[in-house]
Amino acid sequence: MTLSRTFPLIGGVLLIVLLAGCAGNAQTPANEDPAAAKAGTDDGHGHATGSKEAKAPADADEGVVPLTPEQIKASGIEVVAIGRGGGGSTRLSGRVEPSVGARASVASTVTGRVERVLVAPGTAVKQNQALAIVVSGEAAVFRANALAASAEAEAARLAYGRDKALVDQGVVARQEMEASRARSLAAQAQAAAAQAQAAANGAPDASGRVRITSPVAGIVGNVQVTPGGVVAAGSAVADVADPSMNELVFTAPPALAAQVTPGMKLEVSVPGGSFAATVTGSAADVRQQGGVAVIRATPVDASLPPAGSPVSAVVVTEGQDGSLSVPADAVQNVDGSSAVFVAVEGGFKAQPVLAGRRAGDRIEILGGLTGNERIVGVNAFLLKAELAKGEAEHGH
Repeated sequence: MTLSRTFPLIGGVLLIVLLAGCAGNAQTPANEDPAAAKAGTDDGHGHATGSKEAKAPADADEGVVPLTPEQIKASGIEVVAIGRGGGGSTRLSGRVEPSVGARASVASTVTGRVERVLVAPGTAVKQNQALAIVVSGEAAVFRANALAASAEAEAARLAYGRDKALVDQGVVARQEMEASRARSLAAQAQAAAAQAQAAANGAPDASGRVRITSPVAGIVGNVQVTPGGVVAAGSAVADVADPSMNELVFTAPPALAAQVTPGMKLEVSVPGGSFAATVTGSAADVRQQGGVAVIRATPVDASLPPAGSPVSAVVVTEGQDGSLSVPADAVQNVDGSSAVFVAVEGGFKAQPVLAGRRAGDRIEILGGLTGNERIVGVNAFLLKAELAKGEAEHGH
């Protein structure tokens, strides 16, 4: 009686043990290493500590933005070398002036009476357009001399023609014909000189009227004569300048003339804002007392204020030390600190740097670079945005 009750109890216990063993085998694959299975156990916080990390892909290098050459070209990213010699910045003062070929101080070529004034301040004129008419006895003499010289040259030419014909007939000696030819050539030279003198003095008409014309096209700025007045030869009649050909003219210490070269950039400040300009020339002006350097520049992509407007600028000159400088656009704020993107294999890496002073469109680098790297100088902000996007996706 007792034995018959014991066997069913033992059988039930064995059945439970077998079921538990089968359940354990079902949770662990047959080909899995027991150690690996143990490593994949729960960490006590409801997360697997081993199996999930083993299956996750390896993360890319921290701070690297992978880009193909095609992507670099399409995004407009430019890789530049690091500049050496931080140099220094110099503030310049100057003003807007018409360029040399776009301004003229028109003067009278003869002494005479102003008969008419044809323009006023603000009048737009074309090249060779008359500004005033002057009646001059001196100019009438110039024209008369030109006409007389032309007549003498014609008479000498005809005489030479007759002598040449007589020589062919054997009536006149060849020596006389050669002398006649020399007189003809001399008369032609005198006629040409007289005509040139008349043209240089305004090409007066028979009454001695001379048209004072502008050698350049532009706007009349100042008229210094009035009808009925007498003007002397060489006296100013009017000023003309082309406002579309203005330029920036700065004065600086003489030593700067050797350091500032054509093509260098300036950061120009005007009352309405600032803009970039390119140096077109620099030279020391020894005529000024103490000597100064004159620096001329034109705006890169901006309109200039009217001529005479005061302006200031900052120019960065190369230094002799071993400091480094990079384009201002190359330095980006990454994770709260300054960084530049250095070209590496397969993309660009954010390299933290210690930025120094800024002068113009360059920033001095005090640390973080050796100077041999190649960095992104244009559109570096695109890499910053891509890096931030990648970090945000990694955070999820």
